[in-house]
Amino acid sequence: MDLGLTGRTVLVTGASAGIGRHTARAFAAEGARVAVTYRTGEARARALAEELGAAAGRALAVPYDLGDPDSVAAAFAEVERQWGGVDVLVANALRRGRRRPPGSRTEEVPAAEWQPLLRDNLEQTLRTVQLVLPGMRARGWGRVALVSSHLARDGAPGQEFYAAGKAALHGFARSLAWDAGPDGVLVNVVSPGLTRTDGVLTDLPAEVRERERLRTPTGRLSAPEDVARTVAFLCSEANGNITGAVVDVSGGR
Repeated sequence: MDLGLTGRTVLVTGASAGIGRHTARAFAAEGARVAVTYRTGEARARALAEELGAAAGRALAVPYDLGDPDSVAAAFAEVERQWGGVDVLVANALRRGRRRPPGSRTEEVPAAEWQPLLRDNLEQTLRTVQLVLPGMRARGWGRVALVSSHLARDGAPGQEFYAAGKAALHGFARSLAWDAGPDGVLVNVVSPGLTRTDGVLTDLPAEVRERERLRTPTGRLSAPEDVARTVAFLCSEANGNITGAVVDVSGGR
């Protein structure tokens, strides 16, 4: 299937590792120009941009920090300066935050911890969407994918505030679909389950991964490529009328 992405400009936030990295590769494989953003993984992001064709003007590594509104605006401005605008936004960057300590309770988490978590994960993601929308409307075509988490639906101990920020993206996308749809802009949420990223394979104990696999109808955890291909389709010309949806990539969980 031709996804119709050749020559499109794609901004993937949080693209130096994990799902974002594979998503950037998926778009580049379809002929798109890809802006790879990073916060701390500059070397990885630049190496990925080189892999995706930076020397030929097909990829670009750009700093982007959810904790710094000026950085968010500067990243968009750099992509606009280089390529004239953004056709596709994949909002994948996140701030995980500290898990609530075992034995503690939600009401014991100080505001100084949970407010920045919500502000960065939610406010700056929405601000990035605001930055790209005018150009998409003017061109009469655009795609936005907000990467959420199964925690927004399933929850987990100690993840109340992170899950709240991700769940808010669902309501935002549903309403934005009404506003942007008449201008040719489709907006969707992609919600991965536990995914076999390098971070999960390194940091999550094997027994936990196996327990989650056994709870998955397909009998396997998603690979990051599974998520990336879903994002690429939803953000392509091949997606003609899916908008305001939350698409789970979780093996049926």
